[in-house]
Formats: sequence, structure tokens, C-alpha cells
Amino acid sequence: MTGWEDLASTALVGTDRRPYQGDLLQAAAVEVARRRAGRRPAERPEQAEEERAAEEEREAVARRAAERLARIMGGEHERLLPEWLAAAAGTGRRVPAYVLPELLERGRRDRSIRVHLGVLAGQRGRWLAGLNPVWDYLLEEPTGETWELGGAADRRAHLQALRKADPDQARALLESTWEQETPDDRAGFAEVLAEGLSMADEPFLEEALDDRRREVRQAAANLLARLPGSRMSRRMAERVRACVTITGDVISVDAPTACDKAMERDGVREKPPRGIGERAWWLQQIIARAPLAIWDRPPVLMLAMKIPEWDAEVKAAWVRAAVLQRDPEWARAMFGWDPIADLLESLPPAEQQELAARFVQNHDLDSQLIMVLGGVSSQWREALATAVLRKIVRVATTQPWNLGELVKLAGEHIDPGLYELAEDFSPVEPIQQVAALLRFRADMYKELAP
Repeated sequence: MTGWEDLASTALVGTDRRPYQGDLLQAAAVEVARRRAGRRPAERPEQAEEERAAEEEREAVARRAAERLARIMGGEHERLLPEWLAAAAGTGRRVPAYVLPELLERGRRDRSIRVHLGVLAGQRGRWLAGLNPVWDYLLEEPTGETWELGGAADRRAHLQALRKADPDQARALLESTWEQETPDDRAGFAEVLAEGLSMADEPFLEEALDDRRREVRQAAANLLARLPGSRMSRRMAERVRACVTITGDVISVDAPTACDKAMERDGVREKPPRGIGERAWWLQQIIARAPLAIWDRPPVLMLAMKIPEWDAEVKAAWVRAAVLQRDPEWARAMFGWDPIADLLESLPPAEQQELAARFVQNHDLDSQLIMVLGGVSSQWREALATAVLRKIVRVATTQPWNLGELVKLAGEHIDPGLYELAEDFSPVEPIQQVAALLRFRADMYKELAP
């Protein structure tokens, strides 16, 4: 029984039944402090020597940058923490040791920031992670090691970099070790092939459809859907033709009545989510993975056609197809029918901002507008920034209580170099809040600059 377990057991049954030598509460407080420090007591002096952290290989960020990090972690514009970490990791430096316990604790609760901690935590951070089990997630994050020597995250990062430089070599490297990889690693590695995807990857991905792990099969099917010439895409096209007929301006649909093993192999999931019928679910999946070119008409014309049955399901499938296949023409058209943020990812950043600016101009401030803006790539340039600032001024006179999230999004996503535009735009308090946050971010980037 460990010291902590002994203390907890004594506290539960009471010192009357289990006498304890000393002050139980004081001992418990010491044990809590020891655990939070992430340090196991050494059993012998030589063990303490062995457990010392290795010498740091990276320079720490500058003092002012570290001070700003501490302010952010202390609650000042706390939502900027992921942006600060991403910018700092991009410099190749590490954070100072004194912030590590709090930063590692945040990483335990927030998976989204872990990707940068492998580099930023340095040798001291990895040492702490080895001493405190609740921080050992850090040992799985990228550190810059190679394919042969690194952990799963390092190897994935290596594969991503190689994929950008030489897609065929990256695929060949993955094929050489594929059978030895764990199911979890195979699923992650398969997704990396999205970078530089081409028909040269089709044979490998077709074989991956037979993988034992569902996540691997899903990743392979999603990528094959982006290759109109793939065997899987052709099979999906045949399934759509078997249940969809176009006559004039009418689309007649007879949804599938069963999901066979061949459909499941191609990524169609048999069991629908709650609230969706089986036939509707199967229909949406086969349309989403069939090449959009099979419709042989521009998406705007397809949306104007009549669909007597399964109308909503077919159009929802077109949305999914535009997202899955990253088709810009269909994404533009479907955004007009169902303006969701996922569709914007299929468009270049400049066009994302153009569509979002028009949406802001013509749409009331509600949760949908917030979600659309949340899906637009940062940094927002002048046109979108101006549209959002105008919306803030307009709403400030009618519904000032409704501006909180929009003001935060504007301050967090507008290019920080535009802080003077915001300062001069209007004297109203919400606009000046945006300007102050933009200046805060501009200073943040200056402090992290080499």
C-alpha cells in the first residue's frame, strides 16, 4: 500500500479504529503537495542522481514573452493560450521551467494544446512528465526525433514533413512498416496521406479498406472519396445510380434497403446515429462518397431540381460530399443552402473570408453567424474585419448584451496588424475592446520574433 493509499484508508475508517502516528491532516497535506510537484521520492541517493533532467537543448523564449505567457495563464485573455503556444513552438524555443507545472496541468485537461508542448516543454518538461503519471501524455507528443527513433507523434510529424516534400517516398516509408504498426498508429498515419493525395496512393488505400480497425477503414474510405478514379469511388457511383434517377428537373430516389458487407468495407456504417433512419443514413453515406461529377450538372442547377422523396437527405449528403471531397464549386453552392463552417474549409482562405463577409453583412447576429466566423481561417484581412466591426457597431446600439462572443472572435481572429484600423473605426466600447485585444496580440508576436 502506498503512502497516499494508507492515509486515505486511515481517513475513511477513522483514527479510532486505525491509530496513526503523527498528524493525519498534516501528513495528507504534505502528500498532496508532493504529488502536485510531480516528484517521486528517491529510495537511494544514486536514484536521485539518475532522475535529474537532461540539459536543455533549446533556448528559452525571451523574458517579456515568458511574462506575457504567465499573464495569459493567469487569466488575461486566456483564450489566446493556444495561439501563443503555436507561435512560440514555431520559433523552436521552449518555455521557462517555472511555468511547466501549470502548463502541463492545463495540457492534461485540454488536449488541443498538447501538440505544441512536446517542443515547448523541453527536457525539464519531459522529466516532470516521467515523474508524474497524470502528465505522461507529454511523452507521446512530438519532440523532433526521426522516424526510426521517435515515438508515435514524432513519427507522424516526420511522415507529414516527408509527405509535403515527397509524397511517394512518404507512402513507401509507411508501407515498409505498416504491418508492424499498432492499430492506433495506423489510423493516424493513414490520415497523413491527405497531404499530396493522388491516384498513386489508391492501391495502398484500397488495401487499407480491409484493415481490422474501423478508424483505419474510415480514414482510407474518406481519402478514396477524394479520388474520383478510385475503385471505391466507382463502386459508390454505381450504388447511387442504382437508387437515383433523374428525369427532366426531377430527381427520384429509392433509398437502399440494406447495408451489405461490401458497403461496410467501403466505409458505410450500418448503425445510424440517434434520430436518423437506417435507409436515410445509408443513402447519405453513399451519395457523400460518390464522385460529385456523376450528377453531370452544376450544383446550382441540382439544388433547383425537385426531389419528391428524401429531399433533405440528398441535400445533406451533397453538403457532406462537398466537405469530404473538398470540391470548391459544390462548397460554394451548398454554403448558400446550408451555411456551415465545414464547407469553408474546401475554399482558399481569401474566398472563405469573402463569403463570410457577405454572410456577416446579410445575417443577423446569432449562433449560426458565430459558428461560421469560427470556421474562417485566421488572420482575417481588412474586408472581413471591416464587415465584423460594422456589425459590432450596429448591434452595440440595439443589443449590446449580445456582443460578447463576437467581440472575442474579432479580437482573436482579425490580423493583429490591423489594430489601428479598429482603434480608429469607432469610439464605442466593444470596438475599443477589439482594438485592445488586437494590440495585445501584436505585441505578443513582436516578443516572440527572433
